[in-house]
Amino acid sequence: MDHQFYMREALAEARRAEASGEVPVGAVLVLGGEIVARAHNTPIAANDPTAHAEINLLRSAAATLGNYRLDDATLYVTLEPCVMCAGALVHSRVKRLVFSARDLRFGGVRSKFAVADSDLLNHRIDIVEGVLAAEATQLLQAFFRSRRS
Repeated sequence: MDHQFYMREALAEARRAEASGEVPVGAVLVLGGEIVARAHNTPIAANDPTAHAEINLLRSAAATLGNYRLDDATLYVTLEPCVMCAGALVHSRVKRLVFSARDLRFGGVRSKFAVADSDLLNHRIDIVEGVLAAEATQLLQAFFRSRRS
């Protein structure tokens, strides 16, 4: 799989979030080499604290595929998933998670917790981190810098 190609698609989704005033996090779900769903953060617009890019993506992909199990799928996201999202990825049986930047405050995959590949759970996700991390980090930093000034 061309991780950089798919992560650039996720970054495009992150820019859509930013354009609408949301924290710029974007995601795509790939199955059989095809992007089957795209999403970005919408908690502000949706008045929904669970409307993270990953949750929006899982809902869209499950509806498109007609199955809540997303076996053999790879999820690309521009920021390390939080604990809520990491748990949802495990429940959906996503095969692989590829993320860009670590979330040092809330990361549920590597930075604070290791939910997605925990030996305590019945499903473990393959994890690839750091793909286009500099671009994702720069996008997030610029977004928050603009909010503080």
